[in-house]
Amino acid sequence: MTDYKRNRVVVTGVGAITPIGNTSAEYWEGLLSGRNGIDYITAFDASKHSCRIAGEVKNFDPESYLERKEAKRMDRFAQLGVSAAIQAVADSGLVINDLNAEQVGVIIGSGIGGIKVLEDQQTIYLDPKRGPSRCSPFMIPMMIANMAAGLTAIHTGAKGPNSCSVTACAAGSNSIGDAFRQIQGGYAKAMICGGCEAAVTPLSVAGFAAARALSTRNDDPAHACRPFDRDRDGFVMGEGAGILILEELEHAISRSAKIYGEIVGYGMTCDAYHMTSPVPGGLGAARAIALALKDGDLTPEMVSYINAHGTSTEANDKNETAAIKKALGDYAYKIAISSTKSMTGHLLGGSGGIEAVATVLAIAHDKIPPTINIENLDPECDLDYVPHKSRDQVVEVALSNSFGFGGHNVTLAFKKFTP
Repeated sequence: MTDYKRNRVVVTGVGAITPIGNTSAEYWEGLLSGRNGIDYITAFDASKHSCRIAGEVKNFDPESYLERKEAKRMDRFAQLGVSAAIQAVADSGLVINDLNAEQVGVIIGSGIGGIKVLEDQQTIYLDPKRGPSRCSPFMIPMMIANMAAGLTAIHTGAKGPNSCSVTACAAGSNSIGDAFRQIQGGYAKAMICGGCEAAVTPLSVAGFAAARALSTRNDDPAHACRPFDRDRDGFVMGEGAGILILEELEHAISRSAKIYGEIVGYGMTCDAYHMTSPVPGGLGAARAIALALKDGDLTPEMVSYINAHGTSTEANDKNETAAIKKALGDYAYKIAISSTKSMTGHLLGGSGGIEAVATVLAIAHDKIPPTINIENLDPECDLDYVPHKSRDQVVEVALSNSFGFGGHNVTLAFKKFTP
């Protein structure tokens, strides 16, 4: 805790493009209905891959948000991120103009960035009939992970703090937490923040599969992602973007903005243990949860819901369960927990963005999305994971967990807004 005056920060807009819906409203309806967004990969011929399934965004047309020339100069991850940001700004009613542009910033994370462009350009480079001289002059700006944040600023005119977290699967949550700090500390009045990813590509899928991280339940895509289930066999990759508009409370009130909820806590730690595996017992994750509670002046008994990282991998699910127990004690057994990845797949750096949207909407609507595909609980996963069906329940305080390769752990804490 710090002893300086901290601005209160509220959520005034949301945007989402996901495997189960291309707006925040469609996404939320999909979550509550337990919609499956995972199917066979269509983006490329995956017949030679050991994993042939993913959570792809369906029927997304970037030209619904961007001019054709502009869209063609973006990798898909940036198209998704900028488009979701446009949704969120519109939802918030925030007008960015010459009077406030320097007080509005952007932080949008991505774990991998423009890997599709990199793969395509490498093919051109290696082609003896084309070679290095035929590589696109837009290759680098289309590839680098910060471009979703930069292009969002260009499109919206936001001239305030601008950055990009690249902390693997924690990138979206780190970006939201860092944006929270910018407003809390008085460096901005509003922030466009979240995460985006579009890594359903041949090389990316091959790499994760080689690391034995992906599910190979190719004969049953709808049930392949099964967090906390005894028979889980790896995560399923997804793609998409989730964006929040965070705003300093008085600024939001001054323009009569609708308020979805308040962000009150941000915990960030590192395992300092292994490149890809979490520390046994989820000790680093537990510290992130505890820090978020402390930052928000919250006690375990105040928490209604946790949107879990819940990847459907052997290592994550049992260690995240252990982390929740360590951070929240016996009260962990009374908290509703769900993994929305069971429906969307794992969006890598975009996961924290769409999951923060889900967490905020759970607070706003007093509804908790389910974890689908739980058939036989892992004995080491013995908490309330809201299996199969959504639940009507008052949600006063909710946490969103994100953990990434490299040992990155992030927890965000949100609560109902009270003046």
